[in-house]
Amino acid sequence: MKILLADDDPQLVRALRITLAAHGYEVVAAPDGAAAVAMAAQAHPDIILLDLGMPRLDGMQVIEALRGWTSAPIIVVSGRTGSADKVDALDAGADDYVTKPFQIDELLARLRALSRRRGGAASEPMVIFGDVTVDLSARAVTRAGTRVHLTPTEWRMLEFLARNPGALVTRQTLLKEIWASENVQDSGYLRLYMSQLRRKLEPDPSHPVHLLTESGMGYRLVLDPA
Repeated sequence: MKILLADDDPQLVRALRITLAAHGYEVVAAPDGAAAVAMAAQAHPDIILLDLGMPRLDGMQVIEALRGWTSAPIIVVSGRTGSADKVDALDAGADDYVTKPFQIDELLARLRALSRRRGGAASEPMVIFGDVTVDLSARAVTRAGTRVHLTPTEWRMLEFLARNPGALVTRQTLLKEIWASENVQDSGYLRLYMSQLRRKLEPDPSHPVHLLTESGMGYRLVLDPA
């Protein structure tokens, strides 16, 4: 498995090269944001490890550039510990966030988890409700045969509901799954993204029949209202 390591700290890059190679990973490195985008296009890595504070293009700009054409998992590895930085990175399209300094065992575990998730994608099902099809393998949504564009956060919210059809998913569970933090508070985020999903996917967004709110608890995806 090939990993793109984008970081401007040569000592960290050297240490991770040695460690990851010892665990069977092939590593290519980029010292700045612009080089990371170019290297991703050239090397087609399976997973990207990305620092946020880099020259030329910062990590957020790199995420936005990469998400324009690749779905390769991105793990942000950053010294920024604020919840706002984590939310922004995950909202832009990152799949995970590891704070420096970190234990190498934790990073390896997260790499394995993403590898398993990516390796099993081909057998993942399609979820259908109304005239909407959610392709969990391709990470794509169509409505009446037309592709629907979702933001990364809208996709993560819909994906989690689609993986648990009919089940009540609490607000705290969604906050944890989407922003990967126990500490993110619901300040209207979930209502905003649910409203956007309904506008894009419900026949009548003001009277939803599939993406339902369970008052005071959370949300539920109903495949067949009947």
